[in-house]
Amino acid sequence: MFPVRNITSIAPPAIRFARMCTGAIGDLGSGAGKGGGGGGAIRDAGGAFGKMEVAHEEEFFYKKRQEQLHMLKEKLIEKKDFHAESIKHHEEAIASHKKAIEELKKE
Repeated sequence: MFPVRNITSIAPPAIRFARMCTGAIGDLGSGAGKGGGGGGAIRDAGGAFGKMEVAHEEEFFYKKRQEQLHMLKEKLIEKKDFHAESIKHHEEAIASHKKAIEELKKE
């Protein structure tokens, strides 16, 4: 029939990496991980407060990323408008120079 594939061959590398990381530390907010690293007193204690702290951190970074993406989009729109205006001015200058050349040829 069909060959059986392992999930690691199907899943993108980022997902596989995330799974490897969560396996090393357990559930986020459940206390200090096996690596001995701490995330502060509340996260080290684990329980509901640790999980709530993780949720707040995730929300903070999500909002920060959304804000950065919004600012990037605004800057790109400004640059696009600037370059469109520059193109318009250059086209006007080209037309002006062509007109001047034609005037010189008539003389």
